[in-house]
Amino acid sequence: MSTAIEPAVTAPAATRLTALDAFRGAAMLLMVLVNNGGGPRSYGQLEHSDWNGWTLTDTVFPSFLWIVGVAITLSLGKRLQQGIAPSSLIPQIVRRAVILYLLGFALYLAPSFDLSHSRFLGVLQRIAICYLLASLLYLYTGIRVQLAAIVGLFLVYTALMFYGPVPGFGHGDLSVQGNFAHYVDSIVLGAHNYVHTKTWDPEGIVSTLPAIATAILGIMAGHLLRLNWTLTKKILWLAAIGIALICAAQVCNIWMPINKKLWSCSFTLLMAGLDFLVLALSLWFVDELGFKKIVKPLVIVGMNSIAVYLASEVLSEILDDIHTTAGASLHGLIYNRFYAPYASAENASLLWALSFVLLMYLLAYALYKKGIFWRI
Repeated sequence: MSTAIEPAVTAPAATRLTALDAFRGAAMLLMVLVNNGGGPRSYGQLEHSDWNGWTLTDTVFPSFLWIVGVAITLSLGKRLQQGIAPSSLIPQIVRRAVILYLLGFALYLAPSFDLSHSRFLGVLQRIAICYLLASLLYLYTGIRVQLAAIVGLFLVYTALMFYGPVPGFGHGDLSVQGNFAHYVDSIVLGAHNYVHTKTWDPEGIVSTLPAIATAILGIMAGHLLRLNWTLTKKILWLAAIGIALICAAQVCNIWMPINKKLWSCSFTLLMAGLDFLVLALSLWFVDELGFKKIVKPLVIVGMNSIAVYLASEVLSEILDDIHTTAGASLHGLIYNRFYAPYASAENASLLWALSFVLLMYLLAYALYKKGIFWRI
């Protein structure tokens, strides 16, 4: 069980925060946008950073994973407060994690269904792993242990990256080919790596360690939201913590560069800091000032985020894998007929991505109107 800190300071019945659903919806729509560029060239901020540094695109996945951590605290915390034993919650947690993992595995397995080269790790698989471990940590530990877990994950990850030997590169090499995470993925995953890199995975084994810390940092925000404080005080503390984490990321960046593909410690701190700030701003705008109607479209998407993600990935695969008699993909045929002739390469690619976003919103809206909310 959690320590006595929680029941002493949490509100007896927390109301659902519209801002959190809106934040989740915004993160999901942004994920659809950046994952579905139409043409060969996109605006720089709609692409991942080549290596060190970060772009808007690099903020999407860690934000979604951080929100998972927030949701863990709000959902499981409420049940623990109702007197439900932690052990009785484990089957549901494991079930959700397994389903998420299998859905992610199936996405990468299709359409060839080649098990010998299928990708074991990926976006949904990482969410599943982080959700499972962060949930168990939340159920059986208190805030101090959870904070210690973040530090411990950072220390283990840093030790591996700086002192793990890589043949031909030595140790402490953080280049694309010479880093320890790449070396581990090439050995353990082998042919099951990400198709675009072949020898390593941006959601690989070693980088999952700080990714778990991202989810736990979300849990920390959830703890703050459950405190019996005024909303204004919560917003100020979220903002203060966000600024502190961003400053810590800049210090960490001195010896470990901000890098999404490695999910470096500095990257983890920076992204969590931005998430704390965005949530603070969202709470102020939506729940404090009351501008809930404006963000209603984002809330609608946030309430069916997994369904939207899966639909966007499946549609993208269908468009890429169905070919005409002339050999062109359906994606290429539509793009070259209705998008490429009417705008620059970057704008045409953006318009295609925005079309995807609109389709996914319409799907979420249809589900919302029918009262269908797909929860795992």
